[in-house]
Amino acid sequence: MTQPAPILLTRSGPVRTLTLNRPHRRNALDPELIEALDTALSEAEDDAHTRCLILAGAGKSFCAGGDLRYFLDTAGRPGGPTPFLRRVSAVVTRLETSRLPVVAALHGHAVAGGLELALACDVVVAADTTLIGDGHIRNSLLPAAGSSVRLPRKVGDSTARWLALTGKLVPAEQLAGAGWLHAVVPAEQVAGTARSVASELAEASGPGQTAFKALLHELTTMDEEQGLAHELRAFEQHWNTNDVPASLTAFVQRRSA
Repeated sequence: MTQPAPILLTRSGPVRTLTLNRPHRRNALDPELIEALDTALSEAEDDAHTRCLILAGAGKSFCAGGDLRYFLDTAGRPGGPTPFLRRVSAVVTRLETSRLPVVAALHGHAVAGGLELALACDVVVAADTTLIGDGHIRNSLLPAAGSSVRLPRKVGDSTARWLALTGKLVPAEQLAGAGWLHAVVPAEQVAGTARSVASELAEASGPGQTAFKALLHELTTMDEEQGLAHELRAFEQHWNTNDVPASLTAFVQRRSA
């Protein structure tokens, strides 16, 4: 049986929507999905008619993070999940540095790797029922795709530390005052709001917008490369010195039950 495409592509004029399409796993990130997202980004950037991207998720959630079952599959391999997470980190950074403005449309859950995807987008629209959080420590994990670097910058140091060190998931409305979420709307309005925001960005497209986006990235992330590399090293050390697979196994078994 043919497997569904990991990324669904739709177009509306100059706006291209990339939809994460593993709804049975709440769009958890695995190698196929990440490679498909990387390819979709390249195709969008190579298309002169595309002026803005929307990143969305199929099914009940935007993205619930990395696929923990895949993490467990890598537990006996050299480096564990670190080579995969290096690819995730690179693709998430591609979102942040793309010449195209990117709008995230959140619903359901935006957790761990899902949060990291959203943090890399230029504008974020969320359903008021979206649960947002870092969540890594709930499974004895550390972030590896930018949360420790980008989260304090986007929501402020105090809120970032609370989300990181408790692992709690909070409703989008609780983060509305942090200045990170462009709009928090009822769930049925998320897609339309994201399209409206993307259309405004598309109307402003041009060399000035591209240069301004690059300038904003350069001026706010001058030490980000070192931070991202350090984050990956911390993940690898934590994975190698703690029995993380045991915690993941317990979580997966609870979910299955």
